[in-house]
Amino acid sequence: MTLTPEALPTVDPHAATFGAGGSEPYARALRRDGRLQLVRDDASAGGAAPVDHDDDAFDVARWSADADAADLSTLEGASSVLDVGCGPARMVRAAVDRGQRVLGVDVSPVAVELARAAGLPVAAGSVFEPVPHEGDWDVVLLLDGNIGIGGDPAALLGRCAEVMAADGSVVVETAVDASVDVVYLARVLDDLGSTSDAFPWAEVGASALPAHAARAGLGVAQAWSVDGRRFCRLARTTR
Repeated sequence: MTLTPEALPTVDPHAATFGAGGSEPYARALRRDGRLQLVRDDASAGGAAPVDHDDDAFDVARWSADADAADLSTLEGASSVLDVGCGPARMVRAAVDRGQRVLGVDVSPVAVELARAAGLPVAAGSVFEPVPHEGDWDVVLLLDGNIGIGGDPAALLGRCAEVMAADGSVVVETAVDASVDVVYLARVLDDLGSTSDAFPWAEVGASALPAHAARAGLGVAQAWSVDGRRFCRLARTTR
């Protein structure tokens, strides 16, 4: 079944998240392919402190470009795809081009606007809200650091397990540093010096992911890397 942009819900633009915090620079960066930096909101340190991560992960031009070989590796064998935190929807476009049933979900009104203007099926809102075709998605994507959404990886993975099919999987792009496992209050800083409201975020490497997955009833079924990016496929564990 085709999901049309007109049939999808609207979003509350006031929630403080990566894509929808007040004074959010993400929207401006999307419109001009700017670069973003994730910074730790550490009041005890007297302000925002940079987070040690791969800055390429926050290159908005890459998010808006065509899916590359690493991206496409996450779609292999999928009959249907739910892209959580889809941004300007490069993965949605790639899945459409491959003939896969797909839906993107994003809290950013601008990301949703841009995707829908391109005719792509993107729902406005959070994955923690009701999602079309819950329990019927073959692959749920958490790419570009989106395992950090909400600052609680186990809760996010638990929600992804609810919306995926019984025999489905969650594909997580993990941090380059396999051992990293941190939760913090963050802000997004753009190259013009504007910062977003603070929001909870997490970063998880491949070594740390299994513990979070286990709390969601999931286990690592596959791990691979392409062009320096690392991915894990999580599936339900047998009991």
